[in-house]
Amino acid sequence: MLTIHQFPCLNDNYGYLAHDPASGETAAIDTPDADKYFAEAKAQGWTITAIWNTHWHPDHAGGNMKIKEATGCAIYGPRGEADKIPGIDHQVGGGDMVKLGAVEAHVIDVPGHTLGHIAFHVPEAALAFVGDAVFALGCGRVFEGNPEMMWNSMTAIKALPAETTLYCAHEYTQANARFAETIETGNADLMAYIREIDDKRSRGERTVPMGLARELATNPFLRADNPDLQAAMGHPGDPVATFAEVRGRKDRF
Repeated sequence: MLTIHQFPCLNDNYGYLAHDPASGETAAIDTPDADKYFAEAKAQGWTITAIWNTHWHPDHAGGNMKIKEATGCAIYGPRGEADKIPGIDHQVGGGDMVKLGAVEAHVIDVPGHTLGHIAFHVPEAALAFVGDAVFALGCGRVFEGNPEMMWNSMTAIKALPAETTLYCAHEYTQANARFAETIETGNADLMAYIREIDDKRSRGERTVPMGLARELATNPFLRADNPDLQAAMGHPGDPVATFAEVRGRKDRF
């Protein structure tokens, strides 16, 4: 079973090291800050043997070369962004599989934030590394894609087993909560979640990772197929237009 080590880096990023005790292999999930990854790996007694990039943005792939030069690790990244991923060795996309020892991670295409964004789903550990595709109570800005593309990516994440734990890349949850409560004011599950989030942040605790089942009940970006939300956003029966409306409101919030 994988051991996941999570740590803060940069301003509001989270770094992750996924370690397979059986093989001793360790994957850096994205590379916001190479020196921080070196320090955290050393503290755990691990050596980085692979990098799994979710997308090309510098706060996700900026540390690739420094880590690769120091460790000789192999870099796996999105096929659709291979020209933007420093040091990429293995181009992967939806339907492909990468391995850490004997542990298998299934690659899922989740474009929208960037055109080639991918996620890594590890069924054996019931977890997924989703980068900036989806956040607790939020989703990534649609920088390169369009609302239909991003909604399709939300649908792919929604299709994962409900017990999946999602590891996203930023601590944006409290700000996302302030927005979400303006969208579904009558959602009791959401209001309970927000109280818990505020409580955690008041104690300086992290709100990530998050459970997919809870996000399905509360995250407005994953709920654009909900008839009540569609009606409230003025787009009955249209999840893409509903998603676009919610995303637009968040962009202006």
